[in-house]
Amino acid sequence: MFNTFVRKTYSMAYGLLSFTHKLLAATILAVLTTQAAQAEDTFTIVAFGDSITRGYGLPEDQGLVPQLQAWLHANGGENIVVLNAGLSGDTTAGGLARIDWTLTEEVDAVIVALGGNDMLRGIFPTSSHENLDGIVALLTERDLPVLLVGLPAPSNFGPEFKSEFDAMYPAVAAKYNTLLYPYFFEGFGAAHDTDAIRQYLQDDATHPNAEGVLLIVNDMGPMVLELAR
Repeated sequence: MFNTFVRKTYSMAYGLLSFTHKLLAATILAVLTTQAAQAEDTFTIVAFGDSITRGYGLPEDQGLVPQLQAWLHANGGENIVVLNAGLSGDTTAGGLARIDWTLTEEVDAVIVALGGNDMLRGIFPTSSHENLDGIVALLTERDLPVLLVGLPAPSNFGPEFKSEFDAMYPAVAAKYNTLLYPYFFEGFGAAHDTDAIRQYLQDDATHPNAEGVLLIVNDMGPMVLELAR
C-alpha cells in the first residue's frame, strides 16, 4: 500500500515537473520567435553626415538622431532604428572615404547630409559634387534607398559658387532617383532668413540647438518614413 502511494506521488510529481519544463520551454521558444520576428522586421537607417548629424553641442538625447528616432517611434515607425554615423568636421571627401566601411549588413537605407563643411572651407562645388555623386553611386550599387539632405550656400561666396553648390544636391538626387530634402533647416520656417533662424541655433550660430533639432525632425520625419517604405 505504501509503495503504491509512493509510486503515485512520484508519478504526479514527475508529471507536474515535466509539464513545468514543457511550459518553460514553450515560453522560451515563444520569446525567441518573437525576438527573431522583430529583428527581421527592423528597418535600419544610417544617418551619414557631419557635426549636425552627430549632435554637436547637445546632450546625448537631444541630438538629431535620438530626436528623429523618438519622432519615428511616435509616428508609425516603431520598427525603424536610426544609427548615428555623423562625424564632426567631415566633408564630402571624408564621407566618400568612409562610406564603404559604414555599410554593415544590417543597413537598409541611408540619410546623406554632407556638404556644409565643404562650403565653410570654400571648397569649390565641382569637387563636392563629384564626392557626393560617388557616395550616392555606391549606395545605389548596394540597392540602398537614399535620402539626400541639401544645404544651400549663402550669397557671400559669390553667385557662381552659390549656383553650383545649390545645384549639386538636386542634380545628384535626380541622377540616382533618390529622395531629396532640399534644405536642412527648412523646418525653421524661414529658409533663407538668417535673423529668423538664429533663435534655433547654438551660440556658434551654426549648429541647431535642441529646439531647432526638434523643428528639423518634425519637418523631415515624414520623408524619413517615406524612405523606410
